[in-house]
Amino acid sequence: MKKAKDYIIFPLDVSSFTEAEKLVELLSMHVGVFKIGLELFIKCGHQIVNLINKKKECKIFLDLKLHDIPETVFRAMKIVAGLNVFFTTVHCGESERMLKAAADGCMGKVNVLGVTVLTSVSSSDIVNAGFKKEFCDDMHKLVLKRAHMIKKAGCKGIVCSGLEIKAVRRAMGDEFIIVTPGIRPLWDNLQKDDQKRVTTPAQAVSAGADYIVIGRPIKDAVNPADAAVKIAAEIE
Repeated sequence: MKKAKDYIIFPLDVSSFTEAEKLVELLSMHVGVFKIGLELFIKCGHQIVNLINKKKECKIFLDLKLHDIPETVFRAMKIVAGLNVFFTTVHCGESERMLKAAADGCMGKVNVLGVTVLTSVSSSDIVNAGFKKEFCDDMHKLVLKRAHMIKKAGCKGIVCSGLEIKAVRRAMGDEFIIVTPGIRPLWDNLQKDDQKRVTTPAQAVSAGADYIVIGRPIKDAVNPADAAVKIAAEIE
């Protein structure tokens, strides 16, 4: 049975192996998944993946957000498939063939998630990027369009903001995985960083999120482990 802590994905947004190792030791019993992003993976590579794999109680989210020609993505995902990670990501972009290549490359060994619209992106950003007016006026439509594309390509789910969870769940069904970043508990300052579309842990899980990404409210707390426990209690 899934425990409250298992919903929590903690991003290791640090620049050194030593910093990451300290956080893994501190939080491995209090979160379900550790997310390795570009900065840390470029710095530490397989070393950090191997460290977390030794912690049997935690899963790994290798968040590389691949976006390239289908053959390059396919070959990269074949390598990811051998790293014993639970999640990895690919940008939706404009090519369904690329998404299918990502799913095929992982050979069913990794849950491939499509990144729909980053939580730092606002409607005005969509306008400036030249999207159709219908998507600029309602980003839910863009997220749903990409969710359908991702599912058709054989990927397991998406990364989307808390504002789109309910619509995606209704449209895509219960088996489709929804991972939601931009999570801020009520006791945290929702305006203090670069996330534009945020929600609380309880709101996200109640709406239908399978996993929620929570970084700064845990990392910046006086006691990160206590903060993680507090968030798990809110989820439960």
